[in-house]
Amino acid sequence: MSAGAARRSACATLVQSPQMEPAPITVQYCSECGQPWPQEELARFGDRLICVNCKIAYAQKLREGVASAATFTYAGFWIRFVAALLDWVILFVAGMVVQLPFARMLQSRSIEVELMALGAVYLIDMAIGATYEGLFVSRYGATPGKMALDLKVVRPDGGPISLGRAVGRYFAKIVSGIVLAIGYIMAGFDSQKRALHDMMCDTRVIKVPSRDRQGAE
Repeated sequence: MSAGAARRSACATLVQSPQMEPAPITVQYCSECGQPWPQEELARFGDRLICVNCKIAYAQKLREGVASAATFTYAGFWIRFVAALLDWVILFVAGMVVQLPFARMLQSRSIEVELMALGAVYLIDMAIGATYEGLFVSRYGATPGKMALDLKVVRPDGGPISLGRAVGRYFAKIVSGIVLAIGYIMAGFDSQKRALHDMMCDTRVIKVPSRDRQGAE
């Protein structure tokens, strides 16, 4: 092969290489099963994305009225703040009761003993908070603070929250509180009033009319 032919072949390779690279794939998650799928393989039903495996079953739910495309009234930042404050008061009282057995250790002159007591109290408080959030949200759809203000935590389609997701949402709140609670403040600017932990766990906080809540009870 001549030198000129070799150069032409090299130039052709350089020109063709960018065209041969695969386009980046945008991954979204199915609102039913939660599995990741390429965006082009998901069907949109309102604000929900449904994969090919769930599409037939979900369409059947729509026909039967089990799944609803109703528009929710999302809870804004301030009403959620008040609900969180009410929950904080309840957990604070529970935390004070838990700290009673450790009171003497917390007043110890030994730094090691005091640190051990603080660590134990912190872990117990976290366990209480995760249990409180997990059980109430998975069983009733809301913590007592949210119940008092007619709020409910739901999936994007209005479905209930599982225990695992509810507990995970509690720990995701810790991430929301990092760096001046920016994750919480995001709820004031999102179109669906989602805080960072809502985005992480694919949940929504909605307002529930009193008559609907009483009917459910």
